[in-house]
Amino acid sequence: MKFVPLLLAALLSCASCLHAAATPEVPVKGMATVVDLGSKACIPCKMMVPVLEAIQKRYVGKVAVVFLDVWENSEQAEKFGIRAIPTQIFFDKEGKEVSRHEGFLDEKPFAAMLDKLLAN
Repeated sequence: MKFVPLLLAALLSCASCLHAAATPEVPVKGMATVVDLGSKACIPCKMMVPVLEAIQKRYVGKVAVVFLDVWENSEQAEKFGIRAIPTQIFFDKEGKEVSRHEGFLDEKPFAAMLDKLLAN
């Protein structure tokens, strides 16, 4: 019977390690990065999914596209000072935040912001 509490403690410990490892480091070192902070459950955030997929395909190898669910990882909302979701934060390749947008962002203005970021 003493084995069960030890096994449970080990499993819980392991689950928290897996959860922590699942949160990517932002910004990505040496690469322009855009992070979309939102939730898998909010409607405007769900609308961002096809936009993020298109942006990721269009800028493969040029821009890292990262999604962080702030309802599952509330510490990320605090870390980035999020006031509304979705929020997109744009970082240059040195890791400096250069721009931020709150709310849904369509593909065309999204691409324009990335083109401007990459031109610098």
